[in-house]
Amino acid sequence: MYWVWMLIVSLIAGIIFGPLARLILPGKQNISLGWTILGGGVGAFVGGLIAKALGVKDTSGPDWTQYLIQIICAVIVVAIIAGYQSRSRSTV
Repeated sequence: MYWVWMLIVSLIAGIIFGPLARLILPGKQNISLGWTILGGGVGAFVGGLIAKALGVKDTSGPDWTQYLIQIICAVIVVAIIAGYQSRSRSTV
């Protein structure tokens, strides 16, 4: 049940972390809003797993370190998606 809850929360966090990741990335990313949110959600999920493995998630109050890890992961995932999208569009 924990994984399902974490997946739902990560997709909701993707609404915030995806666009934030695009703001952090330099240049223009030619990806849709859907891919941006999905990338942010995947980054939030992976970042949450990393934070849990590091023991960061077990703190009281806002988990700022966890959020930072999730945002960094969201930036990486959105950058990968943007790179893949630009590469696939340039070959067509």
